[in-house]
Amino acid sequence: MSIVNKMKPLVITALKDLYGHDFAEKDLTINQTKPEFEGDYTLVLFSFVKQLKKSPEQLGNEIGEYLVKNNKELFTSYNVIKGFLNLLVADNYWTGFLQASYADQTIGHQPANGKRVIVEYSSPNTNKPLHLGHLRNNFLGWSVAEILKVTGHTVFKTAILNDRGIHICKSMVAWLQFGEGKTPESEGMKGDHFVGDYYVLFGQEYKKEVEKLMADGMSKDDAEKNAPIMQAAQQMLIDWEKGDPEVRNLWQKMNGWVYEGFNETYKKIGSDFDKNYFESDTYLLGKEFVEDGLQKGVFYKKEDGSVWIDLTADGLDEKIVQRKDGTSVYITQDLGLADQKFEEFHYDESFYVIADEQNYHMKVLKLILQKLHKPYADGIYHLSYGMVELPTGRMKTREGTVVDADDIIEELKKVAREKTEELGKVKDFNPGELNELYDTIALGALKFFLLRVDPKKRMVFNPEESIDFHGFTGPFIQFIHARIKSILRRERAVGSLQLAIGGLLPKEKELIVLLEQYPSIIEQALLEHNPSSLAVYIYEVAKTFSSFYTDHSVLSAESEEKKQLRLQLCELTANIIASTMSLLGIKVPERM
Repeated sequence: MSIVNKMKPLVITALKDLYGHDFAEKDLTINQTKPEFEGDYTLVLFSFVKQLKKSPEQLGNEIGEYLVKNNKELFTSYNVIKGFLNLLVADNYWTGFLQASYADQTIGHQPANGKRVIVEYSSPNTNKPLHLGHLRNNFLGWSVAEILKVTGHTVFKTAILNDRGIHICKSMVAWLQFGEGKTPESEGMKGDHFVGDYYVLFGQEYKKEVEKLMADGMSKDDAEKNAPIMQAAQQMLIDWEKGDPEVRNLWQKMNGWVYEGFNETYKKIGSDFDKNYFESDTYLLGKEFVEDGLQKGVFYKKEDGSVWIDLTADGLDEKIVQRKDGTSVYITQDLGLADQKFEEFHYDESFYVIADEQNYHMKVLKLILQKLHKPYADGIYHLSYGMVELPTGRMKTREGTVVDADDIIEELKKVAREKTEELGKVKDFNPGELNELYDTIALGALKFFLLRVDPKKRMVFNPEESIDFHGFTGPFIQFIHARIKSILRRERAVGSLQLAIGGLLPKEKELIVLLEQYPSIIEQALLEHNPSSLAVYIYEVAKTFSSFYTDHSVLSAESEEKKQLRLQLCELTANIIASTMSLLGIKVPERM
């Protein structure tokens, strides 16, 4: 239990004993004391003034005196600054926490709570390789799943592969027209890159054909509709939906190439799934929802036979759920898939990690499920995130300006090698160890950079900035972990030693106070579904340790007691760095 959670019932008891009023923990605001004031934690008093009819200063003095008098083992003194009661926590609390926790590698983990959660992420199209935007999606979904796991949830990771539609047919047509029977094997390419090149080629050829038709006097609209390559793609989609054997065989072959490429990338970045769903299997789902919705009066049919839902009373608009020819739209497929996933996993919550471009779609999905009184509707949660852009602007697949995931990883690995060689501290590494180290640094840089920003915010990815060994980066934190491990290889803490010390020095206490907050930070990341709070926190831990280590020797400490205290601080810091980074999907090396 964190110090804040211990303080809250004590404050509630003080308020009851002093004033005869009952307060709940939600009524209390307790923050870490600002550095310019004396104290460790601060109780905000303003919310009690009106009810208790006393000035903030009077309340602060009365509550502070009560807490120090009745909890001498926890509080040593207090002071009141306007409406804030600053409490100084006894050093014995901090050293007791350190001794109890320094060797605990599961600190912050919670027991099983019986809740079942699905996290759906990645969800790529099978016409191109994973790109930088997919990486943010993958890292965010994987990290949120891990945070849910360590807080006691049973988690299932799923993906929906968008493996059908006009965009898939474009790659297929381009390969038929220009591929000359080439394969990923014959070209020495990953399958997803191979197919993606034909998708880009389709766009280039389509643009040429449109320009030629316009030069011959056709309007832009007509040229775009009548370009032969586009008509071929549209015909291929019709043939696919009819089940044409040749088209289906080609579709399976090219998708197979892509899946092999995806799996290689997933293995490289550490993404995994308990189940993959395929749009080719789910696109016909949800038709029973239409009948159900019509019977319940939730949907209505227009004169042309199309089926709609009116959401104007909910601040949205009218939404089609079935076309006049009886075919499904995306929302109908998603309704059916939500139902199928519930039947298979019986989830309490279902997370959809989808870019903020789909905010409206996800609102409609949840609202329709609620109006149909589905038992899982309230558990639908859209984990919306902002797009990733490059310093040069937004990425566009058709124009070939997208940064492929594999390419960015290889580029960062190259930079990791260059920067590590500059430091010149890896002369005793063998080639295999060096390769693993460069992989660890590159992926750590990439994941940390993409996860350190609040998911709701759009972000610009700067490769050079991400792999800096100083500042708010993954490699800086990895370097601090390796430095601590080099200390611990020389000597480990003695667990049974009693810390008979006069008091904590400021840098020692600052670090312990920060480390003690770790379980609360995990809880915050869970409640906000936001791994960036973990990234911000662990950067502060690494920075604070660096400052502590600059000022204080560990192995040549001024006394044996101080050496043991600092060794325990080293061990706890290393454990919490490793634990936090693992929740972000990042490995931390023992040596760098």
